[in-house]
Amino acid sequence: MAENTKAVMETVRAADHDRYLAALYAPEDKRDAVFSLYAFNAEIAGIRDRIREALPGEVRLQWWRDVIAAEEDRAKVGHPVADALRATISAHRLPKAAFDNMLEARVFDLYDDPMPSRTDLEGYCGETAAALIQLAAMVLDPVEAPRFAELAGRAGCAQAMTGLLLLLPLHRKRGQCFVPADILAAAGSSPQEFATGDGGPGAERAVAAMIALAREHLSAFEQGASALPISLRPAFLPLALTGAYLGKMETARRSPLKDVARLSALRRHWLLFRCATQGWQIA
Repeated sequence: MAENTKAVMETVRAADHDRYLAALYAPEDKRDAVFSLYAFNAEIAGIRDRIREALPGEVRLQWWRDVIAAEEDRAKVGHPVADALRATISAHRLPKAAFDNMLEARVFDLYDDPMPSRTDLEGYCGETAAALIQLAAMVLDPVEAPRFAELAGRAGCAQAMTGLLLLLPLHRKRGQCFVPADILAAAGSSPQEFATGDGGPGAERAVAAMIALAREHLSAFEQGASALPISLRPAFLPLALTGAYLGKMETARRSPLKDVARLSALRRHWLLFRCATQGWQIA
């Protein structure tokens, strides 16, 4: 295995193990490209973890913009993920605007401003997780991918909202609030109370509303998932775990506000294998 390829795979394995497992189901000739997309996502999603101040984070996001916008014949930059991503964008003619939108959405991660509304949250999910699914689909099957852009939107919202719920303890520790202000208001809470308080009935109701919203998008995805061609399954495969994570949150003894829901390695492997080989089956 080439050193650069190994470094890209290790980036995904360390930062986003669920997507790492899903990418292994991609055809061998497309796998490296899918890993480069997931590694890029891991790099920009983890900026807040590595850089505490917002300004250096924005500088890092701008660096990625410059790398992606550069001419294709520009020499390699010496960053394994960046070089792999540039090669993927060129080889598969991926739209650079999608990456620019993704980077712009990630600016929100660097600050502690509250998420204003459900519409804003869905927009954030669309520019991040949904865009990543659609880009992976374009790598896997550029002919079929455009037909499932709307389904990718639903899938991305379900996956991203579930991911944000899993990160609630970390976000609250930082003083961040990704739960929309309008959902919090309806639940009898507020962004400040949710992020810095000790929870309480309002916060629990807001979490339940977020789980319900994620399930709404997941259900819409599952209704259309049977039409997915086998060629596109790997791009959507992380959704195989979403329902299980939500179920775990709903039945856990400790609130998602305080504890992270986890699935055993065996269960994750089984769910991914089942969807990869049989597709999505509605209960």
